Amino acid sequence: MTQVTAMLVMFVLYGVLPVAGLYLGYRGIKKVTAPKMLEYKAMPQLGYIPEKSLPVEVKTALEQINEKGEKLRVIYGDTNNDGKIDDKDTVNETYIMIQNLMDRHLPQAVADYRRLHDLDMGDGALADSTKIKHSNVTGKEALLDVLRTINTQFDDLLNASYHQDGQKLLATNRYLQQRFNNPAITTDIQKLNNDVNRVNSVSDADTKVKSQAIESPTGANDGQVSAEDIKL
Repeated sequence: MTQVTAMLVMFVLYGVLPVAGLYLGYRGIKKVTAPKMLEYKAMPQLGYIPEKSLPVEVKTALEQINEKGEKLRVIYGDTNNDGKIDDKDTVNETYIMIQNLMDRHLPQAVADYRRLHDLDMGDGALADSTKIKHSNVTGKEALLDVLRTINTQFDDLLNASYHQDGQKLLATNRYLQQRFNNPAITTDIQKLNNDVNRVNSVSDADTKVKSQAIESPTGANDGQVSAEDIKL
């Protein structure tokens, strides 16, 4: 081993590896000790907010809205029913409203509450107990009112979608019943069956005649063969 190689090995062993170990250890400790953040698939904008910074009632309402919002995005966003929302789908007003609620209005309401919460040294007493001027609600109650309004709106949309799809099923059933119970169609099917029966009858008669001809090829001669029929 040359002197240069030995120096490189010493540099890696006593320089690079210890520094890398310290860095990875720092990242691991930081990750373990870091507060858990909100994680909502339908509302990724809230991912920067620590869970501990919101009351339990608020987190419960947000979880309900997230679950309903995911369903509504698929119902009103996947218009061509291919299982995904993309440029092939037709954008409608209801879908835009849902997106605006979840992407803008709801995150803004949570951010407003957190600013009220942080004004009182972060313990939340001000936002949770102090009435807002010219109102009869606290900051926490105001946020819960916003979340209840969104929750109610989403419930209405889900109910409307249920009844709309149910009416489609009923309409499909009525169409099929009318289609298969139509007298004209029944008559056509009967005519077709009669034609098939007549064809079968003719075919059976023809087959019977041919069978008799094979069994008695001389027919009217009653089994007698003339000299003209016999040729050498």
